[in-house]
Amino acid sequence: MDDLIQQIIEKKLLPGSKLPSENELAEKYDVPRITVRNALIKLEERSYIYSVQGKGRYLKDKSIPIQLSLTGKTSFTEKMKSMGHDLKTVTISCKKILFEPKIYDILQAKETDTVYQIGRLRIINGVPMAIHYSYVSEHRFPTIKQDSPTIHSMFDYYRQQGTERFSSRKTYLSITFPTLEEQHLLSCNSMVPLIILETDCVDQDSNSILEYTKILYRSDQFKYDITTDP
Repeated sequence: MDDLIQQIIEKKLLPGSKLPSENELAEKYDVPRITVRNALIKLEERSYIYSVQGKGRYLKDKSIPIQLSLTGKTSFTEKMKSMGHDLKTVTISCKKILFEPKIYDILQAKETDTVYQIGRLRIINGVPMAIHYSYVSEHRFPTIKQDSPTIHSMFDYYRQQGTERFSSRKTYLSITFPTLEEQHLLSCNSMVPLIILETDCVDQDSNSILEYTKILYRSDQFKYDITTDP
């Protein structure tokens, strides 16, 4: 398995190419066929390869490069448009959340305030690649519940509310593995790590908090440029 991964890294195996059969690999590495099969299953679980019934296994196509700006000045929608990708956004949830100190503290909300979670699935070039959760205080945006089904870009929504310049104070990156629901939404298996980006969005002119954001990215579909904006 490690040797095949190294061949992929060194581009000795190219995207879309067919892998040798289990028998051929067993003979090449002088191991039982079950050992080869287990290695290939793990490579498939990690999204290096995919199977075609009756035809064999193939190396997956190249991932899509994406720039992740950690300053919060540019929206995901704007990034995708600037790179010429076909982006579709589907609202998957709009619900009140229970009091959670971390989120309420970031939003500078009172315990009695209502906070909504707006969930949106990002589909790029026909492939589901990210889930965006925006946490917004109803006190700050009184019509957020009614408006949420039509929101494709939170930055565009905030512009409609009078905010023009955006920034962020803190941004955190971490890794998790998808739940069953996230596997279903992102069309991935349980072994595909998800990159979690957590940040806030601030009205740069008034220095007021607009939202707390949690984004789940499929790690097998992106290359990450985490260079901050100047």
